Amino acid sequence: MANDISFFEKVYAVVELIPYGRATSYGAIARFLGSGCSSRMVGWAMNASHQKLHHIPAHRVVNRNGLLTGKNHFGGPDTMRQLLESEGIVVENDQIINFNNVFWDPSKELEL
Repeated sequence: MANDISFFEKVYAVVELIPYGRATSYGAIARFLGSGCSSRMVGWAMNASHQKLHHIPAHRVVNRNGLLTGKNHFGGPDTMRQLLESEGIVVENDQIINFNNVFWDPSKELEL
């Protein structure tokens, strides 16, 4: 990815590649982008993604334990869970069940 692209735009480019029915973490995206300590910044990008003109599947990005920590930024407390469940991901108590089974690691799946 070109250096003149903003960090948020780089995050969005990665998030758009997360396959249907899979999820990743803020930290996995940050590490892939070479900014391992920028998990929070990835979260801020996800919060800002709702203002984009095209759809960014931000619901597929959760914390390292599979918790739906960004759920309050989806217009309703259950929207993020509903979006994940519509893709076949099982969620209980705001946490993805068997997160390791649906975890998508961009560092293993993509090349810079």
